[in-house]
Amino acid sequence: MAKFAEVNEKIAEKVVEGYKKIEDGVVEGYKKIENGAVEGFQKVNDKIIEKVFAKDGETVEEAKKRLSGDK
Repeated sequence: MAKFAEVNEKIAEKVVEGYKKIEDGVVEGYKKIENGAVEGFQKVNDKIIEKVFAKDGETVEEAKKRLSGDK
């Protein structure tokens, strides 16, 4: 029975290791998608501010600051 328990433990370790690799891959993929969405939104947001809200000669950062009310 001790041999059976050892083999069973090795199988369990390999299964957990496999699931961990899958989990890491899924999390990494999600983070890439999330970062891409955030970066895309930021680019669109900056373009809107540049075209609609920025005054002549004003940078996007300056327009954001002025619009947020920070001085």
